[in-house]
Amino acid sequence: MKEKIRITTPLTEEQSRKLKAGDSVLITGTIFSARDAAHKTMTEALARGEKLPVDWNNQIVYYLGPTPAKPGDPIGSAGPTTSGRMDAYTPTMLAQGIKGMIGKGSRSAAVVDAMKKHGVTYFAAVGGAAALIAKSIKKYEVLAYPDLGPEAVAALTVEDFPAIVVIDSEGNSYYEEGQKPYRRL
Repeated sequence: MKEKIRITTPLTEEQSRKLKAGDSVLITGTIFSARDAAHKTMTEALARGEKLPVDWNNQIVYYLGPTPAKPGDPIGSAGPTTSGRMDAYTPTMLAQGIKGMIGKGSRSAAVVDAMKKHGVTYFAAVGGAAALIAKSIKKYEVLAYPDLGPEAVAALTVEDFPAIVVIDSEGNSYYEEGQKPYRRL
């Protein structure tokens, strides 16, 4: 079994391009959460020529809709949401400098093309392990669009956040490659 790759944010394009589909990673540092409502709001702001509330250059976005925190915890359950919900906005957001995305599920051809163009890695967090993932989140702070509730843009301080590279910056998909040995010819 391959050793887990340790990543400390920010994630540069050079670092992103070294990651390969199937790599297991542990992420430490600051990542940002935003879901479809925040992505829609940000792409509309860009279309109006407005500045975004976060500098996305060399950042990782986690498609997360957290549950309320228990007393003393920074966050409740913190599992990934289906990434395809962001696909309409993703090429625009990747052009803002994002180098990593965390979610679950496959991505559209347009998103994969934008990933290759901008040197972006797509990571999967394990769905169904939301409580376990929350243990790697040490701080959660809403930065923008608080009216969106759990879909607001937030900064998360993470330590050894577990993820798997499912689509690398060359467009290789672990979803496809990982299944090949089990397919009937």
